[in-house]
Order: sequence, then C-alpha cells, then structure tokens
Amino acid sequence: MRTFLLASSFLVLAACGGSTPPANSLPRVAVIPKGTTHVFWQAVANGARAGGAATSLDVVWKGPLQENDRAQQIQLVQQFVGEGVAGIALAPLDHNALVPAVAAAKAKGIPVVIFDSDLDGKAGTDFASFVATDNKAGGEMAGQHLAQLLGGKGKVVLLRYQVGSASTEARETGFLQAAKTAGLEVVVDNRYAGATVGEAKTTALNLADALRGANGVFCSNESATAGMLQALTQLGLQGKVKFVGFDSSTPLVQGLRDGAIDALVVQDPVRMGELAVRHLADAIQKKPVPPFVDTGAVLATKANMDQPAVKKLLE
Repeated sequence: MRTFLLASSFLVLAACGGSTPPANSLPRVAVIPKGTTHVFWQAVANGARAGGAATSLDVVWKGPLQENDRAQQIQLVQQFVGEGVAGIALAPLDHNALVPAVAAAKAKGIPVVIFDSDLDGKAGTDFASFVATDNKAGGEMAGQHLAQLLGGKGKVVLLRYQVGSASTEARETGFLQAAKTAGLEVVVDNRYAGATVGEAKTTALNLADALRGANGVFCSNESATAGMLQALTQLGLQGKVKFVGFDSSTPLVQGLRDGAIDALVVQDPVRMGELAVRHLADAIQKKPVPPFVDTGAVLATKANMDQPAVKKLLE
C-alpha cells in the first residue's frame, strides 16, 4: 500500500510539474475579437501580435466562430479567466452581456482592456482601458459627407449592423444626427444587416423598394457595406445611389475605385490591436493606463484613396 501511495504521489507531482510553464516563458494574454473572418479582425490580429512582440507577451488570439455568438464569447472569457491568463483584451459583441464575465476577470486580478466596441461600465474602474475609434464621430463624418454629396437634400437609407454592438450603434447615432441636421430625410433606420455579408445582402434586397426611391445609403460596418454593395449591384442601382460605408476589404476598395461606393470611413485596426495589447501590458505591470485611447479614422474617397496616409488603411 505504501508503495502504491508513494507512486501515486510521484505521478501527481510529475503531472503538476509538467503543467507548470517554464520560468522563462512569456506572460500569456488572450485577445478576444467579435469574430475572426472579417478583414478588419485579421488586421487587428496583426497589430495585437506586434504589440505582444514589443512588450514580451505571448498573445493568444481566439474569437467566436460567428460574429453574433454572444454565448461563445462569454465562454471564451470564462475559459481564459479559469486558465489564469495574465490579461485579456476584449472586443465585446454586446455592451451589456459581457459585463459579468469581465467583472469575474477583475475579481481574479486579471486586467481587461476593452477594444473596438464599448462595454457598460467605467473605463479605469470596471476595466483598465477602452481602445477604439471615436465611433460616433466616424458616423457623423459619414453623415456629413453623404449630405455634401446630395447637396443637403434627399432620401437616405441606414442599414444598421446588429443589436447590442456598441461601436456600430454609436456610428449609427452619429450618422443620423449629422444627416438630419444637414437636411436629409431618413426613410429607413430600423433594419439590421446581421453578422454576415450574406445576411446583409438579403436584408438589403428586402429593402429594394426603399432603395429604388432613395438618393443615398449608409452602412455601419464591413459586412453590412459588402452585403449592400452586392444588393445594389443586383438591383441595378450600383453607382446610381450615393453610398457611404464603414471599414474596408478588397471588394469594398475595388468598389470605391470603380465608383460603386462614394466613400468609406476607415479605421486603423492594426494600431488598435497593437495599442490594446501595449496598454494591457502596462496594466499587468500596474503602470498608469489612459482610460480612453482614440485610434483614429479617415474618410477615404476615390480622390484620396491613393494618398499614402489613406492607402495604408485600405490595404
């Protein structure tokens, strides 16, 4: 019996020793986006890895398979909290649903940086920092430009993204305020594209009558813009309706060059990912972290898309 107990104890010690990371391993942090398929998130991932390399952090990039799967994103946060990672950078799919999971991380002493899309609570208190585009200002930029294209009059359609997404809700709010202030008539503002390009195209096609009677369109994220572009093409409205979108991808940049899209509000996802991880590194080391970091956005048009400062954001 004693031999068995000694052997068992040895096996337990060996197992524990095998799971302990080497003394010289890098602190492990989790970066959790809303999804992983859109070009925007792939660029954020590149920035996050650059931030990890610059701050000696081991960055684990993992997001939900579908960009509307709140439950999976919550599970990922809970998983990484359970694993005891050194820190978490999170782009919440829902500004309210992710609050308890982030609170659980804080309770375990795991710093959290929110990026891209806001979370209910106070930056600097409920989480370390919020790193993102000023999304309301980005929406205002889109509304002002569409009004300029239309001479301050005309009917416009807003295709929203998804309920609960703080970033796109802020863009939509900014757009509506700017468009209405400029004198535009918003004829549709209550339709949601959904998480994929295919869903966005279907929703846009269901708005065919409104689109045929509209002078302008605004979409608040990459997938909604891409779906709307496909729908306008199918309806024979490509280039006939003034079209402002948000974010970029190869089809959207081509649409901008061809004149099917009049403007894109483009963010700096690489910078966003890098700064999220850099500020997470500071929070882990208990250094001061700014509560909000604006990573910037520009309005890309056919006229300026080849200028170096704009071109790099479209690539």
